[in-house]
Amino acid sequence: MFGKKTEKKIRVLFLDRKNDYVSQLAEHFTNQFFEGMYEVYSAGFEHDIIDCDMISVMYQKGEDMRRQVAKDLKNTELLPKDDNYDYVIYLEQPIFDEYSKKSPWQGKQIVAPMIAREDFTATDDAELFDDYVRVIEQVKAWVAENMKDPENLARLVSA
Repeated sequence: MFGKKTEKKIRVLFLDRKNDYVSQLAEHFTNQFFEGMYEVYSAGFEHDIIDCDMISVMYQKGEDMRRQVAKDLKNTELLPKDDNYDYVIYLEQPIFDEYSKKSPWQGKQIVAPMIAREDFTATDDAELFDDYVRVIEQVKAWVAENMKDPENLARLVSA
């Protein structure tokens, strides 16, 4: 018996400065919503750990990200060795501005800036929770809208 022909998944990399925040969310939601469509990764330009508050808020909302690992672009164990991505999506405008012109991914880059931590207005833990929920919902909505049809990604390419 012959197995089903498998179509090549579209390879996507989500980037932010440290892979500790929105790029992790984008990777998580893309895998959750479109597992069969994309081979998805996230990374950062600097090495760090995942934002523990974000993991906690996600867990309280029923989303388990405890096994996610922060990766920088030099990670050869968890990222493809060939750097051959169909799309590279920058989730922070300053990162796009700084790296897009010198990137090896010319013609495949998308900028989709999300709420930055600097934009949080929290003065207590309850408000901090609300700020994280705003970011989570923003990333979730962007992924749901823009990743559902791969042709959308081609229209979003900005560099």
